[in-house]
Amino acid sequence: MIAFKNVSKTYNGHQIIKQLDLKIHGGELFVMIGPSGCGKTTTMKMINRLIEPSSGTIEINGQDISRQDPVELRRGIGYVIQQIGLFPHMTIGQNVALVPKLKKMDPAAYEKKVDELLDMVGLDPKVYKNRYPAQLSGGQQQRVGVIRALAADPPIILMDEPFSALDPISREQLQDEFVRLQKAIHKTIVFVTHDMDEALKIADRICLMQGGIVVQLGEPADILHRPASDFVTDFIGPKRLKTPIQNTNLPPQPSHDVIQFQPGMS
Repeated sequence: MIAFKNVSKTYNGHQIIKQLDLKIHGGELFVMIGPSGCGKTTTMKMINRLIEPSSGTIEINGQDISRQDPVELRRGIGYVIQQIGLFPHMTIGQNVALVPKLKKMDPAAYEKKVDELLDMVGLDPKVYKNRYPAQLSGGQQQRVGVIRALAADPPIILMDEPFSALDPISREQLQDEFVRLQKAIHKTIVFVTHDMDEALKIADRICLMQGGIVVQLGEPADILHRPASDFVTDFIGPKRLKTPIQNTNLPPQPSHDVIQFQPGMS
């Protein structure tokens, strides 16, 4: 689905991303994590060309994205950020419908889609569709930010620490809802976080970066139980290494002779 081929990024003579080769599979929830300055956000922003690579090639479905119009590319990729970025002068319905309207989609179809998406995240369209962002809580606004990225039905969604500004209870609720939503929509999601607990909970695969390179890539259980280096072990933390993983994406496991992973949501 998304392939980085020998991709590097240099700022002011300093190489931020170092000859990155990486494949992100279609339909997976791919989490990028690492310390500040490791290159995870830069890597994600190169997918929709908010940042251009200094060298190498990025492909989506085998097509070199450098040959595509960046505006059209971005309209086909959902994008959710921590600051949400809802337009305060627009209603919730207008905010969610913005990209479908820009893409000149059929109004009747996208208005129906707006209602369906609001319902999917527990916001009754009869109650919330005509409200303004300032009339919603932070958690409700972030839900709207997520579904706005889904409104034009893009195959890829980029998420840059979308829940980090929320209080712990709201954040945990949104993580659960987000995993449930992904099971229904099966999008290719690239999710950047600095929170290892969040990564272990939601990811299909985790990409742990340090100094512009990938130091370990694998499923949460692989990262947790088979850390590839002392850096990975330290980043995970000794407490997590002793705690059974609570990943909501893992299927129920048989109870005999294997580690049993308990689901993190009902």
